[in-house]
Amino acid sequence: MPAFDAHKPPEIDLLEDCVHCGFCLPSCPTYVLWNEEMDSPRGRIVLMREGLQPESTLSDTMVGHFDNCLGCMACVTACPSGVRYDLLIEDTRQQVERQHPRSARERLLRRALFATFPYPARLRATIPAIVFFRGSGLARWAQRSRLVERSPLLRTLSELAPPVRLRDVLRRLPAVTKAVGEKRGTVGFLQGCVQRAYFGDVNAATVAVLAAEGFEVHAPRAPRCCGALGLHAGQEEDSLPLAKATIEAFEGYDHVVVNAAGCGSAIKDYGHLLRDEPEWAQRAAELSARARDVHELLASVAPRAKRHPLEMTVAYHDACHLAHAQSVRSQPRQLLRSIPGLELVEPAEWELCCGSAGIYNLTRPQAARELGERKASNLLATGAQAIAAANPGCTLQISAHLERRGEPRPLVHPMQLLAQSLQGGTRRRRRLRLPWG
Repeated sequence: MPAFDAHKPPEIDLLEDCVHCGFCLPSCPTYVLWNEEMDSPRGRIVLMREGLQPESTLSDTMVGHFDNCLGCMACVTACPSGVRYDLLIEDTRQQVERQHPRSARERLLRRALFATFPYPARLRATIPAIVFFRGSGLARWAQRSRLVERSPLLRTLSELAPPVRLRDVLRRLPAVTKAVGEKRGTVGFLQGCVQRAYFGDVNAATVAVLAAEGFEVHAPRAPRCCGALGLHAGQEEDSLPLAKATIEAFEGYDHVVVNAAGCGSAIKDYGHLLRDEPEWAQRAAELSARARDVHELLASVAPRAKRHPLEMTVAYHDACHLAHAQSVRSQPRQLLRSIPGLELVEPAEWELCCGSAGIYNLTRPQAARELGERKASNLLATGAQAIAAANPGCTLQISAHLERRGEPRPLVHPMQLLAQSLQGGTRRRRRLRLPWG
């Protein structure tokens, strides 16, 4: 028997597209960190081919190289041969989770993460504890504690506590938000899990902008999660029911609109995820075709609402699952440049991941830390007053590393900046709860 079973193994035709040219190497975060061939995309493709061979073994070493991958998909952007590494690593990770016995510690950590993050109600229940942790001085104590410093996981958890308020426990979006003026269309808006619980202001800003630009926005409470976190970590058993619930919830809309990069890339992959289920395959493919990142949708229509000035310098951070997995790079910049007075600056090494990558900064905290420090340095070098990022994981990761350096900057979603501009610009910042407002 080969290391991989017969249920959705990495497809040999996709593996054979790789010509091992090496164009992916400078864009691969783990190769940049360690200069190790097996921790590059082409090296992992070699291991995938090995896993398909008779008598192969899914060894701890092989699994380690797969686990080291952030799934950032920068190699997809860099590859001149069009290798679909995103689909290959997705199928490979499902094989690993089915075929490889993890240690008790790893199993416990992953079960804890997947029993918490995809559940908005459970995340909201943590908000009082997080508010106390941040406001009581415990967060500052943890940063100085030798005990915490010796545990990369505890250190990461203490640094990633989101900037929530007690009122966020009760925050809810209206089920329907009417379009302002003539209606352009009706869209379903995915609220997400982490985004909904910890970044409700981002969702509110997104809905406000869509409505101002002529879209009627429907924001159903179900599904609780689109399955992205599990899908990107190989948890097929967890992600399939959530994907199906998302398909059912958003059929019938002109578009399903997403403002979190990881969620958008997952929904656009539903057709691949459900390809072997005849009763779902077509429905999944159709929803994937109608999925739009909010920047993607807004950049495709002529702007209606008046932009007011925001006098500030902003560095734009490319979230990997937006820039690489969805190829949405120019649209966020186009929307930010439409704001009068806003100067957009670009960091070096835009293509390298910040180290968040779903649960990566919790399962591989040391590598994530190195990448987070590198990303923070590049963003600070721009001299920007604020940083725009379109994924909650990136926001938490980058904020943590800026604070560690003692050089915090406001981390906002582009939709927050656009909403502020539509509502009156610099003179009316307090209409939205922005970090500098």
